[in-house]
Amino acid sequence: MSAAPARTLLRGASIITMDAQGDLPVGDILVTGDTLTEIAPAIKADDAQVVDATGFIIIPGLINAHMHTWQTALRGLSANWTLLEYFQKMHAGLATVFQPEDLHIATLVGALNQINCGTTTLADWCHNNPTPRHNDAAIDALLASGIRAAFFHGTPKPDPKPGQTPFWEVPHPRAEIERLLNAHQGQPLLTIQAAVLGPHYSTLEVAMHDFAMARDLGLIASLHQGGGPARTPDGWEKLEAAGLLGDHINIVHGHALNDAQLKHFCELGMSFSATAENEMTQGHGYPITGRLRAFGRAPSLGADLESVVSGDMLTQARVALAMQRSLDNFAFREAHGSIPPTSTVTTREALSWVTIEGARMLKQAHRVGSLAAGKQADLVMIRATDLNMQPVHDAVNTVVMQTSLANIDSVMIAGRWKKRHGQLQDVDLKPQLEALRASGEKITKAMAL
Repeated sequence: MSAAPARTLLRGASIITMDAQGDLPVGDILVTGDTLTEIAPAIKADDAQVVDATGFIIIPGLINAHMHTWQTALRGLSANWTLLEYFQKMHAGLATVFQPEDLHIATLVGALNQINCGTTTLADWCHNNPTPRHNDAAIDALLASGIRAAFFHGTPKPDPKPGQTPFWEVPHPRAEIERLLNAHQGQPLLTIQAAVLGPHYSTLEVAMHDFAMARDLGLIASLHQGGGPARTPDGWEKLEAAGLLGDHINIVHGHALNDAQLKHFCELGMSFSATAENEMTQGHGYPITGRLRAFGRAPSLGADLESVVSGDMLTQARVALAMQRSLDNFAFREAHGSIPPTSTVTTREALSWVTIEGARMLKQAHRVGSLAAGKQADLVMIRATDLNMQPVHDAVNTVVMQTSLANIDSVMIAGRWKKRHGQLQDVDLKPQLEALRASGEKITKAMAL
């Protein structure tokens, strides 16, 4: 891996900070080691390596707050499946074939693709990990990719065999999470968190155990709260009575929550991650973005499943924005009989969902999610001179509504270029893609798909 220069000066860019400093139509960014040390209209740093950023828009590194990266070798396979089909064909079927090497190559290529698309922080929600070797393989891949990652340790969801305890009655393996915490303590780009079942998908006993484990270990406890009947309908009330709810709880999807629950959970400081495109595709329901906004909150966003949709987070921001605007516009027309006078949600707000809101969900807003002195040097250079980008009248509008993967020129994570001039750095993709294809073929053939 190439060494990062001591100081790098990015000169003459249009800078979207997503921070209190505000944006700079033209400005400089000084990076020292892995840290942003200054953002100003003009910076003098004679000892720095200068990068001419004229014609570029620089944004904070994007944050993918929820993705099952282990499914990368199955890209597109589930595109026509509803959620019910997905549960049966993926978790009770394809997932049972995965060996540690399948998790490794899927996670490695999936993480590299996130970097390629401008994501610098990935919440990898890994719930196809029946053995410690599976966990180690996935984490080794995250570390090898160079992405900033939160490994959310989950548990597999197979159909129980005769005489076997069903997964919803099995407490989360605390000893394995403790092993991972001890093994990776001090990793600068990696945290270990908990991907638990929660009261919607487990018994009360399991939910109590898992939430207490997360509290005791100081972990974020992330859980799916989807459609269909809950296994423990009064679980949330019981968990709160036990003192187990707080700002370390992250709810993914959230469609099964009523407004009173959602409002109360917002008051408790709990976070919410929407996966708008996949939720609409698979039948979860409308994303809860607007419901959260009504209570003064905002979601983080995730790509969820590359077996269904693209992992590009700017696409996810654009889809979530369009969906919420559509819902709001329809509601206004129903109430007033006319098109609303202005949009309810701005492009800047949508950009916040894939930057600072993701950082808040991961409890990393002091380090990433915006560009500010003292934060980690995670940033994306977008080539604004390209055909599909010109002319740029408003940088935020252009980023959210016009930018595609083709415009993602360079990506920096912790002061190191992980993508430069359109090319990933320090990686030979050919053997990785060959291994990914072989893994996907093996898995699908084993399940006769």
